[in-house]
Amino acid sequence: MGRLFGTDGVRGVANADLTAELALGLSVAAAHVLAEAGTFEGHRPVAVVGRDPRASGEFLEAAVVAGLASAGVDVLRVGVLPTPAVAYLTGSLGADLGVMLSASHNPMPDNGIKFFARGGHKLADELEDRIEETYRAHSSGEPWERPTGGGVGRVTVYDEGFDNYVAHLVGVLPNRLDGLKVVIDGAHGAAARVSPEAFARAGAEVITIGTDPDGLNINDGCGSTHLAQLRAAVVEHGADLGVAHDGDADRCLAVDREGNEVDGDQILSVLALGMREAGTLRKNTVVATVMSNLGFKLAMEREGIDLVQTAVGDRYVLEEMKAHGFALGGEQSGHVIVLDHATTGDGTLTGLMLAARVAATGRPLGDLAGVMERLPQVLVNVPDVDRSRVATSPELTQAVAEAERELGGTGRVLLRPSGTEPLVRVMVEAADEEQARAVAGRLADVVKSALG
Repeated sequence: MGRLFGTDGVRGVANADLTAELALGLSVAAAHVLAEAGTFEGHRPVAVVGRDPRASGEFLEAAVVAGLASAGVDVLRVGVLPTPAVAYLTGSLGADLGVMLSASHNPMPDNGIKFFARGGHKLADELEDRIEETYRAHSSGEPWERPTGGGVGRVTVYDEGFDNYVAHLVGVLPNRLDGLKVVIDGAHGAAARVSPEAFARAGAEVITIGTDPDGLNINDGCGSTHLAQLRAAVVEHGADLGVAHDGDADRCLAVDREGNEVDGDQILSVLALGMREAGTLRKNTVVATVMSNLGFKLAMEREGIDLVQTAVGDRYVLEEMKAHGFALGGEQSGHVIVLDHATTGDGTLTGLMLAARVAATGRPLGDLAGVMERLPQVLVNVPDVDRSRVATSPELTQAVAEAERELGGTGRVLLRPSGTEPLVRVMVEAADEEQARAVAGRLADVVKSALG
């Protein structure tokens, strides 16, 4: 059996891979592991539990709450809220543990469990490993030590979480949004109430789409993975910009008033310049992944801002930021972390800060985003190959060297083995899209022949 925890918690098809029994068992295991680590020492432990609106979240939440309470943990149920809201509340309420039930941008049948440590930070890998080991040991018959009487956990509905989180978002903005018209696509997900409320309290005129979750329609043709509806709505309503979230609202993509997409790299560019101007861009540095567009790197060089690049995944971006005290980082996909105000990617906060920059400068979003020019980027997935030999294949090494010579300083090649599937991702950037496609196609053929 493979490792349960991936790079972003435990995910799978709800009630098939991710069952109520698994959710309950992992929650009990998490409580025991944290107790053994001394997290609960000297006080009665408290956990914050939230979810996105997927139908399966209802029974999975019940299982998680039951597991934690049976292990002696008091539970605050905050209901449907974004992942970053659960992280924030875990920290602000002084809770020992946070649990979020969501599969983010995945389709509705999937769901997931993510644990947060005290302070709202992601659990360390070694703690996740110990939780998994403990769960497996007890699922095979080892009995749990169970509290009784007054030692069992109590469960409380914490309705104040919504207002507390929205107040936090509005309170950290550098300026208000009065005079802006904004379209928000909530992906029928966890931000369906939060994001429109936050923008409205900050002074914006708000138009909403994708804000009627019914448990089944999350991410269905809407949100950050499907921008067509948002583009159309922004143009139709003559809005200044549009903001799109994913199912758990830890990411944000945007649309300018002409209906053009503004991706995570462009958002980072706009925020970096604004934060530098405000004196909050610590060490004059932005953190991004190796998949960021070359145009972003060139823009940061031109503006005199240092760029640190990490492996793909917002967890690696966050680790680099925390290790070196950087304030801003993110991914092209729209996971943007503003570490002074959030411990994880926060789509609503990102959208608010982007809109605040538009309001403060009086410049259209498209003009601000024009600080970087997106170079054509072609990504080809090559399936059914031995991904473990990407770095050691002499044929691939030679092919990549030839491609890099052809592209010169105006392009880039990246071969990346998938972390979850037997495939290799071939990414090529060039000043000309036709050239990028041609080079990517040739490299994909070499990957098939060398690793197939």
